[in-house]
Amino acid sequence: MKETMQNKRLELMIGIAEKELSGLTSIHNELSSTLGEKLMDTIDLIEKIDGNVVLSGIGKSGMIANKIAATLTSTGTSSFFLHGTEASHGDLGLLKENDILFLISNSGETIELRNIVLFARKNNIKIISITANKDSHISKQSDISIVLPNFVEACPHDLAPTTSTTMQLALGDIIAITLMTEKGISKDDFKSLHPSGKIGARLSSVQDVMHTGDAIPLANQDTVISEALVIMTKKRFGCIGLTDTNGNLAGIITDGDLRRCLSGNILGQESKDIMTRNPVTITNQITVSSAISLMSHKKITSLFVLENGKPEGIIHLHDLINISAL
Repeated sequence: MKETMQNKRLELMIGIAEKELSGLTSIHNELSSTLGEKLMDTIDLIEKIDGNVVLSGIGKSGMIANKIAATLTSTGTSSFFLHGTEASHGDLGLLKENDILFLISNSGETIELRNIVLFARKNNIKIISITANKDSHISKQSDISIVLPNFVEACPHDLAPTTSTTMQLALGDIIAITLMTEKGISKDDFKSLHPSGKIGARLSSVQDVMHTGDAIPLANQDTVISEALVIMTKKRFGCIGLTDTNGNLAGIITDGDLRRCLSGNILGQESKDIMTRNPVTITNQITVSSAISLMSHKKITSLFVLENGKPEGIIHLHDLINISAL
């Protein structure tokens, strides 16, 4: 009985996902036709203005409008959300002549948005809209009317905004990321917009998080292995960096190197006899995200950070993962 119920539930969930996916597929298929042209016109218009892209909507469409505004702002396009109802109670003054009004309304007939449309028209503010009805009031009042391709809501009654809001959000993402790419927003630019949280952490340079000074496990390459082992154990990075007479990193010894050599009497030998020469290293400007990718690819857990060949720090994979998970 339980297995039968689970199978029915799984079948239901797959059907919901398929309906949502069909909406995204419709967008993909229509990008080479009128929909794509409307999106290009939208991007052209946004790139020309000196003001803000002001998103507005009511209900579920309002939530999507708020999210699109946040995505635009975080990817380098000045934007904010104006609540459709609050606009009629004093907030219309936030809209300026050099702004763009971007309305999200599935029906295109949302009563609460009529005052904001009227205000925009009186003040020569350009209007962009996303609706599902090209003959609706909002679509007809828009300078650029983006109409959703045909869709079926994932709701069994074809009523609750589900597939439609997924499509609205996808169109917002297409616009925002295209603008971001054409503006040449770099990782450094993106970091400046996201100094905190997980994104900020992953875009931080290793210079911000590396262990420095006495915390770095270092010894001269002529150091006997027994002494190097003591340093390695004390510093707890699972490795030790070995330097030449000029202070440059000549090689490293890892826990694995020691295990592979334990069959012989090596403790009295010099570290340079078993060290790995030309180890993988990084500079201090590498991002945390890039360092994690490199360490995962090379299957290593620690990396020395060099400046002009000399060790200035060390990072450990576990530290980076913990930081990026914040």
